[in-house]
Amino acid sequence: MNLRHIEIFHAVYVNGSVSAAARALNVSQPSVSKMLRHAESLLGFQLFQRTNGRLVPTEDAHTLFTEVSEIQDRVYALREGARNLRRGAGGTLRVSALPSLALSALPTAVAWFMRTHQDVKFDLQTVHHDDLLRKLYERETDIAIAYEVPPATPLGNRWLGEGELVLLYREEDMPDAPPRIELEALRGKRFISVGNSGPIGQIFNQELLRIDLELDEIVSARTFYIATALVRQGVGMTIVDSFTAQASLSPGLSMRPLRPQITFDVQAMFLLNRPPTALATDFLKTLAQVINLP
Repeated sequence: MNLRHIEIFHAVYVNGSVSAAARALNVSQPSVSKMLRHAESLLGFQLFQRTNGRLVPTEDAHTLFTEVSEIQDRVYALREGARNLRRGAGGTLRVSALPSLALSALPTAVAWFMRTHQDVKFDLQTVHHDDLLRKLYERETDIAIAYEVPPATPLGNRWLGEGELVLLYREEDMPDAPPRIELEALRGKRFISVGNSGPIGQIFNQELLRIDLELDEIVSARTFYIATALVRQGVGMTIVDSFTAQASLSPGLSMRPLRPQITFDVQAMFLLNRPPTALATDFLKTLAQVINLP
């Protein structure tokens, strides 16, 4: 018996007639009768006897129904689970993001998404570029949000948007700052370097080499958290990504984009053999909207 045979047998057994089973399954009576006869032929014994216009299960049918009922319950559960996935209900999304994105963009996207997907649960964590592959391989997360796709790896990716490098500074240290800052304007100022903090630091270092500029680096910070905290304490100014800067703003601090603009991509990464579900794809659309806010 295949699943269709099981479904027909279950419907006839529960509803007591071919016509009622056909109505329950929204199919024609002849198709139910045909499938039922086919099932009996495959099994080699009769499932129902007609008595006073009704189909009465045989003893063999009673025995078979116990097994069939469990299978049918699982089929119903599978269908309901599929419907939930389509409409974004009842799932759990495991998402990791760089700390800079986890400060603001990710929480904002989660809040927006849960307004229309109240049954969704989230498992959120931060991930650094060096640890991104391990978390995906070891199934600690399903999707990692970061800036650079590691080369020559079995990862799929979806572009979500872009950010840019900005100057984060105390307003009293640069009271007349123009709308955009040229890196040359930082010459001679106390500078907190993030040059060793992953792809963003590498992008910045490449730009310094391109324009042949050496800054007065008084502190080298390994994380953006430390760099922004040092700016807040008046140690100096720093160049970080726009997401970190936006999340770190407080009274007395300001940010300015650079001239020329230096941008970078934001990517959602996942294992090629575990692509995002329909629910995860919907969430990534929401996250992309947050990332690309003006």
